[in-house]
Amino acid sequence: MDEVLDQAIVFHGFADYMRDYDVYIYATADPRTGVAPEHVRYRFVHAAEVVAASAVAPDVWQRSLDDRLIEYETGVDLDGYVWCVKWQALYPGMRMADTSAAADRWSRTLGIPFFEARVETNRHNLTVELPRPGGVGPMVA
Repeated sequence: MDEVLDQAIVFHGFADYMRDYDVYIYATADPRTGVAPEHVRYRFVHAAEVVAASAVAPDVWQRSLDDRLIEYETGVDLDGYVWCVKWQALYPGMRMADTSAAADRWSRTLGIPFFEARVETNRHNLTVELPRPGGVGPMVA
């Protein structure tokens, strides 16, 4: 997950069968490398709990409720957060946490070890509670 630092998240949500949680990233490299941009899906398997919280500061939210801010043409000259770019900067990035209050609660409830994946962007911060298969590490595909 360290390899996708500072890339663009273009979508996140549950898979269509509603068990696993997907984060879609548009990954790019310096054009001089010759590496072509690509869409990459990170699938968090057996996502027992997902929380998406705003990373936008409350005072900015307060100025950003006008629906004109969801389109560049109508929001560019307004005082508020212009939501329209249709992607989020994956920064400071994605990481695994061995423990969290939610992971501990799931571990106690189900009797198997859980951990937490954290996805932090300039718009939303996600936490995903996942079982640790066989106690050996994250189950991310």
